[in-house]
Amino acid sequence: MKELPLAWATYLFCYKPTALRAIVFYTYIQLSMPITAHMLGQAGEDAALEFLLAQGYALVHRNYRYCRAEVDLIVRLGQELLVFAEVKTRTTVRYGYPEEFVTPRKQELFRRAAEQVQEHLAWTGDIRFDILAITPSSSGLQVAHFEDAFY
Repeated sequence: MKELPLAWATYLFCYKPTALRAIVFYTYIQLSMPITAHMLGQAGEDAALEFLLAQGYALVHRNYRYCRAEVDLIVRLGQELLVFAEVKTRTTVRYGYPEEFVTPRKQELFRRAAEQVQEHLAWTGDIRFDILAITPSSSGLQVAHFEDAFY
């Protein structure tokens, strides 16, 4: 088994298509170990990256910053698609689902960062904006991948 960051081990896939888009769930089994909010956020980004790499994406940049914008993950699928991914990790859905916390302001900042990256890379292919929502479950972390989430 491939060793993953922090306390996350075994991974499982479960596909659940919806009418609008396919949501892919990815679960990590947590080993017994206390975890802080910062560690949970970092583990969420690590889980999202591992998930995307397992799906055939290639990492272009992690935690890309442009002015006030930060893009958690920029990944490429082949030579034709560049994906800007926002990773949202929440400890509970009591106050809303993680994907609901990507505000219109954040979306605008993402768009500006995407323009900058496209210019810097001289990218002429398609781009997409995805959200990876991470929530803990009884078996560890669960990743929901929302493709083409906005714009």
